[in-house]
Amino acid sequence: MGYAKELVKKLNSLSVFRKLKQDEVFHAFEQCIYHYAYVPEKKEEFHAKFCSALYEIGHTDNWTEYLKNKILSLENPCVYFVAKKQEIPKYIEKSARNDLEILTEIASVTPEMLFEDEHIISYWDDFEIEHILMADYPPDDAPDDIPKWRADYLVNLQEIYFKWFANIHKHGYGDYAIYNMFHMQLDHHAENGFVLKPVKYPDSVQLRDLIGYEWQRNQVIENTKALLNGLKASNILLYGDAGTGKSATVKAVANAFADEGLRLIELSKNELHLLPKLLEGLSENPLKFILFIDDLSFQENDDDFSALKAVLEGSISARLHNTVIYATSNRRHIVRETFSQRDGDEIHRNDTIQETISLSERFGIQILYDKPNKNLYLEIVNQLAKQYELELDSNTLAIEAERFALRKSGRSARSARQLIEQLYAKQKGDF
Repeated sequence: MGYAKELVKKLNSLSVFRKLKQDEVFHAFEQCIYHYAYVPEKKEEFHAKFCSALYEIGHTDNWTEYLKNKILSLENPCVYFVAKKQEIPKYIEKSARNDLEILTEIASVTPEMLFEDEHIISYWDDFEIEHILMADYPPDDAPDDIPKWRADYLVNLQEIYFKWFANIHKHGYGDYAIYNMFHMQLDHHAENGFVLKPVKYPDSVQLRDLIGYEWQRNQVIENTKALLNGLKASNILLYGDAGTGKSATVKAVANAFADEGLRLIELSKNELHLLPKLLEGLSENPLKFILFIDDLSFQENDDDFSALKAVLEGSISARLHNTVIYATSNRRHIVRETFSQRDGDEIHRNDTIQETISLSERFGIQILYDKPNKNLYLEIVNQLAKQYELELDSNTLAIEAERFALRKSGRSARSARQLIEQLYAKQKGDF
């Protein structure tokens, strides 16, 4: 049997890692090998299709590295047991090790080896594979006009994979191993009524980019560190004037601790009724999660109010060790209320009023981001100007900042950044 036919047989025997076949690049590799083995007159066509998939979808020419990363991010039975801190059943582990032996060989396949099919002898030695060719390795007999890829014949995916489990609480698995931020999306066809969509191009704001509000920011940082260390962390309400950096703080903290196993999931208000199901789905995940609700407010008799209230009180499900809710709002009392509502005809109106204004009290930590005074505003402007390397003296910059604040109806961290970005654009464009 030729080498390509042996590879086809081995690929068909995958069990624990069989989900790899759903990956477009891996599928293209399978098709490439199949045509080398059984439809040689079309091998160049499917060889080229695999290279195209690797280049365009994988964004690389390194097949070994691509396959390794896919294996490490794959959800499979081994991951589920490790995530629950349970021992992997022996037959599942044995199957996984067998798969990884095969995948180690697959990861080392080069174009030259396929063209030198009849010269290749494969053998295993303590789960390591070597490809022995009649000429010096690697051969260079593949035609120069065909697309090629790189591969590492010394990789040992079995060793890499089982060492990787030791830090699964930091890097996660599945999409959580690839992306740091997600948003909930309603999906009536999904089992739980929603799907979590990864944010492929998230806000990259860093803590060093934020100026002022150090006391407020440090409270969020310290609470997040408690979460990451397995301690009791509080839900946080960040409230106050618009444009003061409440949302930016949450996102910057999520970015800062992504390598420590922190992920952010953003929900909109109309998705809050799905919080219990989301919490249940995250309960056995080894990572830590910020459930982020931005610009939160409710109208009277809002059904979503009750959903959030129940979760904050813990009456629906036990408080999870790996999640916190961080919400931002422009008002401390999150439920909008009019004076006419206070004069309503309900007998126990005071009780109702207290219920609506007390939602914010159910957050363990409440942090005020008030509008900056003139000194803080100018400090933010000056620090941003240094970051952008603006060529303006401090007096001119102060005048421009005050003018801009008047046009924007007040001082804020957001207006300071907008001013500096506009001045920077003018400086670069010289207009």
